[in-house]
Amino acid sequence: MEYVTRVPAPPLDRFIDDLYCLTGVPRHRRMNVPPMPSAHLFVNLGGPVRLWDSDPSVPPAVLTDGWFMGVWTRRFLFEYPTPVRLVGVHFKPWGIAPFAGLPASELRNRWVPVDAVWHRSVDRIREQVGAVASATGTLRVLEAELRSRLAEAPSRGLDLVRHTGMRLETSHGVVPVGALADAAGVSGNHLAAQFTSHVGVTPKRVARIYRFAQLIVSVDALGPVDWSQVALTAGYFDQAHFSKEFKDFTGHTPTEYLALRRRFPAERGFPPDSGPMPAE
Repeated sequence: MEYVTRVPAPPLDRFIDDLYCLTGVPRHRRMNVPPMPSAHLFVNLGGPVRLWDSDPSVPPAVLTDGWFMGVWTRRFLFEYPTPVRLVGVHFKPWGIAPFAGLPASELRNRWVPVDAVWHRSVDRIREQVGAVASATGTLRVLEAELRSRLAEAPSRGLDLVRHTGMRLETSHGVVPVGALADAAGVSGNHLAAQFTSHVGVTPKRVARIYRFAQLIVSVDALGPVDWSQVALTAGYFDQAHFSKEFKDFTGHTPTEYLALRRRFPAERGFPPDSGPMPAE
């Protein structure tokens, strides 16, 4: 598949990691996605996409037009159509808040149709992006739409969350949350409440996700892997806790994950991280 990406211009880059256009025939149709430090917007220009929550009590979904996804604290599975034509946004964990106009906690571990957030907009957006032939032009159209929807005045507490969230991002989640609160001059409870409102999860949970994301991208599956050293480098000081979190986040033990990655290596440049993996 072809993956074309664009980092938006300021001020959108404070809230968005990148916009992307994905087209072509997938090598693997069904993918298993661990928690990653992102919220998402998808505008689907192709066939239906199927999604499954790893929580068996949640019914699967078939999505056709467009949908938002908040930060996920557990893995989910999705199935590409053939061929794929999809335009998406990787928001920073706190980045969806100034666009959605609702508490991020309402999007946590959920997929929500675009029209439920941006009322009666998805058809117009799909027509606009679908009318542009080039991927670059498509991303410019989507960037203009996002710019028009960015709240002029940040909601109360968002600057605090963005500042502390950026420290978690640059440190890959290893800065103690207590140190973040002390540096910001707020209580731990206040910081947790603001993160829950603007991200959907606590800063401790965000730190865990950043830490795990860094661990995943650091693993070279084609060479020997010393899991103890990998875990220690990523900030895990308890091997049992590392093994449990790895299984919770991926559905595999580290050994099983490594075997899967060796059978199905990540495509260079796609996706931009090594998190999503083929679902057997």
